[in-house]
Amino acid sequence: MASREIYKLFVGNLPWTIGHQELRAYFQEFGKVITANVVFDKKTGCSKGFGFVTATKDTYENIDKKDRHTLEGNTLNIQKS
Repeated sequence: MASREIYKLFVGNLPWTIGHQELRAYFQEFGKVITANVVFDKKTGCSKGFGFVTATKDTYENIDKKDRHTLEGNTLNIQKS
């Protein structure tokens, strides 16, 4: 049985209104998402505007095929990390 490759993606320029569930919901449109985490400031509780998504190889390839990802008006900066 072949092992499934897992990709960790950095997602920058997130709107401050996006939380873990919204980030996961957006990327699930492209396939299986293992984790989706937005980074929050511990003192203020506000989003720092970036997060991380781990996904399968197939999901990553589907994400990569799309030229531009937009969430609530912000163009996302997505990089493999």
